[in-house]
Amino acid sequence: MSLTSRILLGFLGLALAGWFLILRPVADRVERQVFEAAEEPMVDAAEILAALASAELSEGRDPVPLFQSAFSRTANRTLDARIYSLRKRSVTLDAYLTDASGIVRFDSAHPERVGQDLGGKIDVFLTLRGQYGARSTREEETDPASSIMYVAAPVFHGDSLVGVVSVYKPQRSLLLFVEETRDRLRAIASAAIAAFLLAGLLLSRWVSGPLRRLTDYAREVSTGARIPPPDLPGAQLGVLSRALDSMREALEGRRYVEQFVNHLTHEMKSPLAAIRGAAEILTEDPPAPARKRFLDNITSETHRLQRLIEQLLALASLETRRRIETDTRTDLGELASQACGELRAAADAASVRLQPDLSPAAVSGDPALLSRAIANLLQNAIEFAPADSRIDLRSGATETEAWLQIRDEGPGIPEYALPNLFRRFFSLPRPRTGRKSSGLGLCFVREAAELHRGSVSLSNRPDRTGALAELRLPLAREPRGD
Repeated sequence: MSLTSRILLGFLGLALAGWFLILRPVADRVERQVFEAAEEPMVDAAEILAALASAELSEGRDPVPLFQSAFSRTANRTLDARIYSLRKRSVTLDAYLTDASGIVRFDSAHPERVGQDLGGKIDVFLTLRGQYGARSTREEETDPASSIMYVAAPVFHGDSLVGVVSVYKPQRSLLLFVEETRDRLRAIASAAIAAFLLAGLLLSRWVSGPLRRLTDYAREVSTGARIPPPDLPGAQLGVLSRALDSMREALEGRRYVEQFVNHLTHEMKSPLAAIRGAAEILTEDPPAPARKRFLDNITSETHRLQRLIEQLLALASLETRRRIETDTRTDLGELASQACGELRAAADAASVRLQPDLSPAAVSGDPALLSRAIANLLQNAIEFAPADSRIDLRSGATETEAWLQIRDEGPGIPEYALPNLFRRFFSLPRPRTGRKSSGLGLCFVREAAELHRGSVSLSNRPDRTGALAELRLPLAREPRGD
């Protein structure tokens, strides 16, 4: 499981825990709190009605007609009150009046209950005994929403408790507020959980992003790419990046030394064998013409060995570089023109005509490395070009890249050789001499191109009339004006 998935699952677990451990108990508490809030004004209403009843009794009048008139007029009144999202069109508060025995004398909503004994009901029973009386009773046992809230208050005549006024209200009228509050809590909680998960996603990306960059860096390095270590935020990640880069350098250095020694040993065998063979023959005092031939052979192989060592050292110096030491703005076309001038004599000796058509193409890098890379490409083209043929050099630039193309009219490249052209020590026989080169020139070109964040390719021309070498480098940025 990825780190991002682990972090998201952790945040999801915390969100679900918050939902079940906090939100659900709070949502369940909402109903009780709404009913408790509604009970408080019902106490006030019961006390007011009880006081009115006591006032009527003190005047020697029966309070029932007053209650009948008040509730009848209230029912006939037009009511249109908007309480937040609730539109109230009728009064849902009713009352009944009992005597000291609990016998109903008046009931605003259920006149059929007049004469019934409600003295056993909790609200009446407790109030007649001087306690606070309230109850909640379902009209239908199977329907929780059918509950009616009752709150009672004592009616006094002088100092005597002579009855009870109990106001009642259906809970159904309050359920709208309960559901609205629950819906609001769920919406807020859902938004909070969504924000929480989004924060988890952002945190996972913030944490896993640098690790992903470090992983990509390790993969690129494992393929031989030459790229700088990523600049990661945070002290720990920065230390990890530098440690990985140091480990890469150590491993590459050890592996490179092994490869270098192996390749050098292998390539030195042939010239050393030729020198040793010629030296052994010379010890037998051969005739003068043979002696001269063997001495020339020793000289030739010595020069070949010296060139091999020099090229290997130059390539080794280039391969172990991590960045360009000299970063100068230069023109790729101008470098190609200089290479043409330097190799003009070699081209004339091979009866090959150089045909440059070079446009400005500004690049930023090491002019010496780029010049040698271009010279290697051009030298390669001259060696494979047939006599009385032409080599075309073109340069130019796109919006992001500078490019150089070198086209010859030679025999082209065998299919089996195309994947190996830039491999160290790989070489094809030259048409004019039949001999192979050191196989390091094109390898040097590839290393120089990659060091400059560019690329080089060598392929057959589409019309099969020769080979096409192409060097591509990032275009230099325009210098800022003062």
